[in-house]
Amino acid sequence: MTAPAPTTQRIMNAAVIVAALGYFVDIYDLLLFGFVRVKSLQDLGFQGQALTDTGISLLNWQMAGMLLGGLIWGILGDKKGRVRVLYFSIFLYSIANILNGFATSATDYAIFRFMAGIGLAGELGAGITLVSEVLPREKRGYGTMLVASIGLSGALLAWVIDQFFPWRTCYFVGGGLGLMLLLLRISVSESGMFQQVKTAVGVSRGNFLSLFTSWDRFSRFVRCLLIGFPTWYVVGVLITLAPEFGHAKGLSGITGGNAIAACYTGLILGDIGSGLLSQYLKSRLKVMWIFLTLDVFAVIYYLAGNFSTPASFYVAHFLLGISVGFWVIFVTIGAEQFGTNLRATVATSVPNFARGMLVPIGASFKWLKDPAATGSVITAAWIIGTVCLVIAFLALYGMKETFSDDLDYVETV
Repeated sequence: MTAPAPTTQRIMNAAVIVAALGYFVDIYDLLLFGFVRVKSLQDLGFQGQALTDTGISLLNWQMAGMLLGGLIWGILGDKKGRVRVLYFSIFLYSIANILNGFATSATDYAIFRFMAGIGLAGELGAGITLVSEVLPREKRGYGTMLVASIGLSGALLAWVIDQFFPWRTCYFVGGGLGLMLLLLRISVSESGMFQQVKTAVGVSRGNFLSLFTSWDRFSRFVRCLLIGFPTWYVVGVLITLAPEFGHAKGLSGITGGNAIAACYTGLILGDIGSGLLSQYLKSRLKVMWIFLTLDVFAVIYYLAGNFSTPASFYVAHFLLGISVGFWVIFVTIGAEQFGTNLRATVATSVPNFARGMLVPIGASFKWLKDPAATGSVITAAWIIGTVCLVIAFLALYGMKETFSDDLDYVETV
């Protein structure tokens, strides 16, 4: 009998490397708009309130694309394979990134962000599903942690590139990175679990509607979705609109790029911490409870705190990032809650539906901050944040622990 490979070799395999690098470029593109939002829209002629409203609208278009893409790629992941989705999604968002560099109006900017959103939707779910299925159950948490922590550092690269290049070049760099990853042509083997299900007779794969034909499946799916609400409230509202919140607190010179960099530095550390803590506690749910509670305190500090300097305000963004560092646990839970024939569908649609919820969150925030409602970005953020966090806690209560579950099974549809 051949001796088992060392743990580090089993974790750092081709699937983990490609998923991590793909997510790295994914996050670069996903967050790049936040870095270049102000200067790109100013370059296109937008100022004042129109700049803020157009920025929210473009972000909503991107998130709408991710909502649609999460459904498309998830189904394809269960029908055609996890590896195919990884590569096709990288290709689509790379091309969309390059096209973004040629935007000349809000209309084509929106079209390209929508395209990018569809492409970006496939990367994380397919990667986490693949890694969860190829690693042994006691080590898969380490693999998903590596994918998330390496991938999230793409935000820091976007911040660096933004410091030295025009906004159009930033998009070209993102597209080029994705195409370079494809040209490397790293060979990744398909999941053995998927191959078995693919050849099985009478097994329905990628049937999204089946999530709604059973109360058990439906409740698991909705719970997986709702526990991710606070992340995109934090990233999509508090972080992306950091200049507006800084202005409301009497601070000048706050930039979206610096806020995102501070947040994602914390997010990387949070994801590493939550992944390691999950392995130590042998629990996904305990870590979710801990980090959602941290998020409550971080949001309170951000909205209620008095900040005398931009640096102190950026510290609050860093703490917010740590508090939502449960993203890797959130996505892993989605992958572990369902059988092989629905796993990619759920693991890909859940994070993107959670991201897509930024559309109603953003629309609600936009309405609440209007003078006809509260007239205050701070008050609007309090209301939206409270709702998102309460929903997440309620969804987490009573969820099934999946840390040590065997994933080699199918859902009876």
